[in-house]
Amino acid sequence: MTHPDQPVTEPSDRDHVARAVARGRVAAERALTEARIVSLARQHQAIVEGSRWTTDDDEHDPEGSTIAFERAAIASMSREAREELRELDDAEMRIERGTYGQCEVCGGAISDPRLEALPTARRCIDCTSRRR
Repeated sequence: MTHPDQPVTEPSDRDHVARAVARGRVAAERALTEARIVSLARQHQAIVEGSRWTTDDDEHDPEGSTIAFERAAIASMSREAREELRELDDAEMRIERGTYGQCEVCGGAISDPRLEALPTARRCIDCTSRRR
C-alpha cells in the first residue's frame, strides 16, 4: 500500500488508459459544472433585472422575501459550483501525479463505480463511511 504523497513508478499502458478515462470523467464533470455556473449567472441576472420594478423593502413587499430567497439560493448554488470546480482542479492534479483513484486515507483503490458517480472522490467507500 502506498501513501498518496509517495512517488509513483513509471506508468504502464494500462495506467495511460486509466488516466485517459479519468481525464474524460473530470472533463465531462467540468463541462456540466461550468454550464451550471453560466445558467445560475443568467438566473441571477434575471432576478436582478426583474427586481428593478419592485421596492427595496424586502420585509414589507410581498414579493420581496421571495426575491431575496431566490437570490440567496442562487448565490449558494453558485458557491457550491465554484467549489466543485476547485475539487475538479484537485482531481486533475491527482491524475497528473498518478494518485487519482487512490484513497487519501488508506491508500487503497477507489472503486470505478464510485469514481464514475463522483469523479472528485478522494476516499474509498469504507473510509468515507468510517468518517461519518
